[in-house]
Amino acid sequence: MHGLINRSIQCFIQETYGRALWERVASLAQVDPSGFETMLAYEDSVTQALIVSAARALDRPESVFLEDLGAFLVSIEPLRRLLRFGGPGFADFLMSLDELQSRGQMALPDLELPDLVLEAQRGAWFGFKVNAPQRGWAAVVTGLVRAMADDYGALVLIEAQEPGVGDAAAPGRAAPEYVSVEVLDARFVTGRSFDLTRPETV
Repeated sequence: MHGLINRSIQCFIQETYGRALWERVASLAQVDPSGFETMLAYEDSVTQALIVSAARALDRPESVFLEDLGAFLVSIEPLRRLLRFGGPGFADFLMSLDELQSRGQMALPDLELPDLVLEAQRGAWFGFKVNAPQRGWAAVVTGLVRAMADDYGALVLIEAQEPGVGDAAAPGRAAPEYVSVEVLDARFVTGRSFDLTRPETV
């Protein structure tokens, strides 16, 4: 797993729950509490140990921890800007999610993000297939999309779904997961300001 992902998990825990909680998670996962180098590669088992240990330390399901992690990622301004480049409206953003993997790899060629495929759209309802080497990315995507809905000021219903019957895993991949998004009101409240020409300063 790319070190940037492990580092993101570390930052989420430290900034949200404090250094002491991170040190407990690091101890449970048997990793160095000093953390991770963003440009190094780590075994996938290290990332999985972090997720399991964090969920245990917080006494919550792994899916809830991962969804909160996805929402946290939107608070990182460079990533938020990358996501907002998807379009001026929330529906435009959803339509651009299948480009997320390629856009991420433009910045970091060895960063392996999930492949998001828009499988169906019926009016304001969008259905995505999440293909990734590991399970759990659907929960991360759910949190990320929920936070981006707030960013755009949209009112939505979002649900992550387990692999369906007959969904076989491709070699080296987990069985596909699914995320459904229903846009109830694309302009429910005023969203956060965003200017393509300059970063946010507040």
